[in-house]
Amino acid sequence: MPGRSAAYLEALRAAPGEVRLPDGTPISGCLVEEQGPGALATVGRALIESATALNHEARRGEDRRATVRLGYLVGAVDAGASTTGGIHRDLQLRLNSAARFTPADGRPLGAEFERAFGEGYAAAKTGG
Repeated sequence: MPGRSAAYLEALRAAPGEVRLPDGTPISGCLVEEQGPGALATVGRALIESATALNHEARRGEDRRATVRLGYLVGAVDAGASTTGGIHRDLQLRLNSAARFTPADGRPLGAEFERAFGEGYAAAKTGG
């Protein structure tokens, strides 16, 4: 199971199309029932690092694709976590916080961010 953010970031380049990790696993497949604490920590760290990098890129506003990828990542995690009995709830909250982070001195995320994020999120919920 991948544990590095680079694998997630590379796979997310396909969003909003089909996103698969190098071994063919969808991002949602990285969250499983009764996932051990070590595996959860490894996957969680890589997902949070990925969301942080994509948020930084999206806030620059140069390319909406980063925001679509970010929405896809959050949607895929939500889809995977929906079948695990709540053990990934903290990860979902942390991931959402990283995805929507705005520095205190930065401008708020606007409507275009929400549209692009929603596009990625919806794509992940149907195939992530």
